[in-house]
Amino acid sequence: MRRRAACIYLACLCLATGDLMASPRTGHRDSIERNISAGDHCLFYSTNQDPDWHGVVMLRKPQTPVIHWYDKINPVWWLGNAEEPVPPAWYAPDNPHRQRNWYYRNPFANFTYYVIGVADKDTMRYGRYPKLVGNPHGGWNFAVTRRRIVLLPFWDYKNSRMEFYFGWRERGNFGIKLNFHNTPEQFKP
Repeated sequence: MRRRAACIYLACLCLATGDLMASPRTGHRDSIERNISAGDHCLFYSTNQDPDWHGVVMLRKPQTPVIHWYDKINPVWWLGNAEEPVPPAWYAPDNPHRQRNWYYRNPFANFTYYVIGVADKDTMRYGRYPKLVGNPHGGWNFAVTRRRIVLLPFWDYKNSRMEFYFGWRERGNFGIKLNFHNTPEQFKP
């Protein structure tokens, strides 16, 4: 029964993503940069209509540190922040405990970005707004991050009073969020 449910889930994901198998392979960074220069990554929407489902190449940040396999299996390393080990200047400049508080602010950064996430890899992301976390007009946003054969889903819902998301965000890191707003938020027309 579980195998059948898994097959149905994967079939629905493949149908929902449409062109997963027809997308360009992202094996080499040169081919990815050629795809980007062709214009697949620059999509700005000026109308109220939802854009079509499409995929974009998501390149890892150039300053991403090199992450080794032995880092990913070390639970102590999971608690750190390899990308920003020192707090930036804007974070609590007058606090004598700013270094300690920086680690408390996001204690599982390495775990969410590099162990269960794919922020250190080049990926493809599919959705109506694949470069964004949420729908800029409010409502639902669903996206899928693809790294080779692995599909990582993402759901976001936003209205004027709250925002919720669960899944792998645009950089490939895992996140969960539930925020309530005191004043209603205005969306782009």
